[in-house]
Amino acid sequence: MPRFAANLSMMYTEHDFLDRFAAAAADGFEAVEYLFPYAYDATELRHRLDDHGLKQVLFNAPPGSWESGERGIAALPGREAEVRSGIGRALEYASALGCPRVHVMAGLVPPDAEPAELAAHRDTYLANLAHAAEQAAAAGIDILIEPINGRDMPGYFLSRQAEAHAVVQEVGAANLKVQLDLYHCQIVEGDLTTTLRRDLPTGRVGHLQIAGVPDRHEPDRGELDVRHLFEVVDDVGFDGWIGCEYHPRAGTSEGLGWLDNHRGDNA
Repeated sequence: MPRFAANLSMMYTEHDFLDRFAAAAADGFEAVEYLFPYAYDATELRHRLDDHGLKQVLFNAPPGSWESGERGIAALPGREAEVRSGIGRALEYASALGCPRVHVMAGLVPPDAEPAELAAHRDTYLANLAHAAEQAAAAGIDILIEPINGRDMPGYFLSRQAEAHAVVQEVGAANLKVQLDLYHCQIVEGDLTTTLRRDLPTGRVGHLQIAGVPDRHEPDRGELDVRHLFEVVDDVGFDGWIGCEYHPRAGTSEGLGWLDNHRGDNA
C-alpha cells in the first residue's frame, strides 16, 4: 500500500509553517516533506516531528538564490564550492531530522546554450553529484535528482526520466537516485504506467510525488487516474513514499477526499 507524505511547502498554507506539522498529523499523515528547512533551527523542526509522530522523508539542498530566481546550482560551472558547502549544510539538517533523502536541484540553463556549453553543464552536474553522493553515503543518506517540466520551470537542466536515469547510471553511486514526480512526468512525456513498470523495479527511483494535471491541485482532479497509478505502484512492489506536492484548491483538509477514499479501499 503506498505511503503518503504531506508536502508542507504547498499544503496547509492556511497555517504558519511550524503549525503545519500538527495539521498534517491530525489528517493522518505519518510523514512530511518540504522544499527547504534552513529558515528554522533543526532542533525546532525535530521537536515538531517528534511531538506529532512524523517522519521527515525529503527536503532540498540549498538551491542558490531562490528569491532571485535560481532553481539549483549543481549543473552550473563555477559554483562548485557553493554546491559543496550547501551539501554539507543539507546533510547536517538531514542527520538532525532523521531524513534519509536530499534532493539536489540542477539549475537553469540558457535556452540558446550551445552543445559545448550543455556538455560543460553536464560534466559539472556529474562531478557535483558524485561528490554529494560520496558525502551522503557516510551518513546513510540518498541524494535525489528530479526531472522538472519546462512549463513550470523553463530552462531547467533536467526534464526527462531517461536523462535522469542515465545520469544516475553514469555516476554509479548506489545512493544516487531519481525522484519521479508523476505531475512533471505526465506533462513532459506521459505514459506513466509504462514509466512506473519500467523504472521502479530498477531500484533507481528513491521517491515518488503526485499532483493533479494540468493545474497541480488535488491528484484526483484532472487527467490522471490516481487509483490506477497507485495500484501499479503496489503491483511493482515500491515501498517508498509518495509526496503530495500539490496546491490545494481550498482548505487542505477539505480536499483530502481522494486520500480518504484510498485509505478506505485498503482498509
